[in-house]
Amino acid sequence: MNKVYVAKLGKAVGLQGHLRLFIDSDFPEQFKKGAIFTTNRGLTLKVLEYNANKDLVRFEEYLDIDLAKKLTNSELFTTEEATKEFCKLKENEHFWFDLISCEIYEDELLLGCVKDIHRYPLNDYLEVQTSKELIEKGLPKTFLVPHIFDSFIQKIEIENKKIFVKNAFDILENS
Repeated sequence: MNKVYVAKLGKAVGLQGHLRLFIDSDFPEQFKKGAIFTTNRGLTLKVLEYNANKDLVRFEEYLDIDLAKKLTNSELFTTEEATKEFCKLKENEHFWFDLISCEIYEDELLLGCVKDIHRYPLNDYLEVQTSKELIEKGLPKTFLVPHIFDSFIQKIEIENKKIFVKNAFDILENS
């Protein structure tokens, strides 16, 4: 089962087990009552209450400050299956885990494969592991493609694990 990192727990707030929640996901709606997460410490936590306005969360069985403090700095994970079930995508939106390992094509040329995704303030970037053939021609081993539709990304076919791009070969050559 593939785990997806979604948030980190901060310090306990108040006496009833509330914790500061630092969400690292585009889908805050997944933190609803009854949602289940696992932690980097192997715990399973069920949301009892989530306050989006104050970024506070409270979990079943952690109902006082002393118990809640034990969760401080824990990282929260969900599953790819739960993500697909609870997080609704709009047109041209894709889950990061679906983009990883997609092949990148410009026209008929295989440029490489998506290795990772980086979040920067203005745009997300696909980190591409350059294809062996292009590395052998002296091109860099990796390069970044801005995740911007029309300018760089033309079409994404998740079912075929392919992303069609334009202007990316120029980025590779100049990397």
